[in-house]
Amino acid sequence: MSHESPTPHPEIPAGIVEQLESLPSDTLNHVSRYAERLAEHRERERRLEVQQESDRVKKERPSDLPEDVPSRATITIKEINDNRYYYWQWREGDKVKSKYKGPMNKSGND
Repeated sequence: MSHESPTPHPEIPAGIVEQLESLPSDTLNHVSRYAERLAEHRERERRLEVQQESDRVKKERPSDLPEDVPSRATITIKEINDNRYYYWQWREGDKVKSKYKGPMNKSGND
């Protein structure tokens, strides 16, 4: 172990460094444990926020929506040769994009 005083990380504000340097070792140990617990708590909170956002996006995205179709797509019905079909449809810039979803059943209800 070195006999030299440690060098503070450059991201630690100078005022905090000065306060820490004035504290006795027992208090520094308490501060150290608290800082680690606080950092772990904030990281858990951040992971929870990311998970909640991911869950929200999953809930908003229909389960049968293909990965290559944006969640803002809507279902449209196209009639081709007297048959009706469902398509996912969305806008990309000035173009309207479509992707086949499947046929409508004969009764017209799904």
